[in-house]
Amino acid sequence: MQIIGIIPCRYHSSRFPGKPLVDIRGKPMIRHVYERAGRCRRLDKLLVATDDERIKQAVAAFGGTCVLTRSDHASGTDRIFEAAEALGLKDSDIVVNIQGDEPLLMPEMIDQLTGVLDGFPERIMATLAFISRDPQEYRDPNVVKVVRDSGGRALYFSRSPLPHFRDGQDNPTFLKHLGFYAYRHWFLREFTRLPQGRLEEAEKLEQLRAMEYGYAIHVALSSTDTRGVDTPEDLEKMLQSHR
Repeated sequence: MQIIGIIPCRYHSSRFPGKPLVDIRGKPMIRHVYERAGRCRRLDKLLVATDDERIKQAVAAFGGTCVLTRSDHASGTDRIFEAAEALGLKDSDIVVNIQGDEPLLMPEMIDQLTGVLDGFPERIMATLAFISRDPQEYRDPNVVKVVRDSGGRALYFSRSPLPHFRDGQDNPTFLKHLGFYAYRHWFLREFTRLPQGRLEEAEKLEQLRAMEYGYAIHVALSSTDTRGVDTPEDLEKMLQSHR
């Protein structure tokens, strides 16, 4: 069995065009992500999947592996699947979606995520969450929340405060979803063929598609939080907090 890390990366982000190539302390963002992910002990192979020649050249310049994909993909998951198919993977192999806008990711997070599937052939999809007590994040619709059952399987993901504390709570404890995923290759193929579900359309959360069609997502608890970069303001906040 192989474990393949794929970083989906596009240049034309609506909120932050050119984001993968923005300079962070002398390196493009994609290099920070690639180098950190490359320190994961469990990955057999790591590559960037992009539709942009500028990103491909930037990855080649620092010695990374990159594949060009179609430009009409609706999501990063579709882009990952195209790249995974080109590798000729077995159905049981594990494909890891490593977000290209997470320059502070810790390698052990990816190792932990892949461990949720490795050795458990009945598990087909996994993700990470972080125990947060930040009341602003709890109310922020840009921060996705998740609740799990007693076996660690996701019950629901939402942009709304989740769970709702009927009696009120000044410092709510909740699970903040971290946007990293691991899939069995066969299920990644199945997932990209499923029609968009009603809940996914409402929340604009792609992972709800799997749940709406009855597939389980295992959620591991990360001891480390991350700070994704969606906008130039996010980048500035990250730089300020790590001076």
